[in-house]
Amino acid sequence: MDDVPTPDSLFRPLIEHAVELAAQWHDGTYRKSVWRDPAFEVPEGDEVRVPVIAHLTAVASIVRRAGWGEIPVAAAYLHDAIEDVNRHGQRLRRTQLREAVGPEVERLVAQVSEQKLDDDGQMRSWRDRKDGYLESIRSGLPEATAISLADKIHNLWSINQSLEAGEDILDVLSGDAEAQRWFHRAVLEASTGHDDARLVPMRDRLRQEIERFETRTGTEAEA
Repeated sequence: MDDVPTPDSLFRPLIEHAVELAAQWHDGTYRKSVWRDPAFEVPEGDEVRVPVIAHLTAVASIVRRAGWGEIPVAAAYLHDAIEDVNRHGQRLRRTQLREAVGPEVERLVAQVSEQKLDDDGQMRSWRDRKDGYLESIRSGLPEATAISLADKIHNLWSINQSLEAGEDILDVLSGDAEAQRWFHRAVLEASTGHDDARLVPMRDRLRQEIERFETRTGTEAEA
């Protein structure tokens, strides 16, 4: 009966707090594409959009299924909280996140967050942001790498689903098809600096989505 959960494992207040904070921070913000037909009648003149919390939940679920514990799962729910502004244009400071959910979660979130603004408060270039992100993954904790892989798995899977549904998802993304291929392969490569066995199936799944994307977009690297 080793697989029977203990009472304490059924409910984790830290994860509950992370879910609540993520839902509050990202309230009223949405993903860039909808590729499924709605499962219910949509009022005329309205549209179905995918709340960001759906993505956060998917990423946290991947992290949990891969065998990671409470702190990485909580951080997965919050992995976009520092990076993304809320619907009021506010930015969540690291000190605020640390006070809410503790330094361990805050540290992981910081390691998977792009630094979007330079010292003058101007938006950094796409490539500079991605290069900084990759260096953070290489030098960060294995738990941060797990969150990064889960995030990219779900992002690229969503892109692939949108492409297969005929959605022009690449028109609304910051990088074109070749840039997306480069970045996801670079994340995959950066993750190899950590040898935790729990990362292996995560890398394999991201590799599958990359190959699926390359086939659909014709961006396979030349031999």
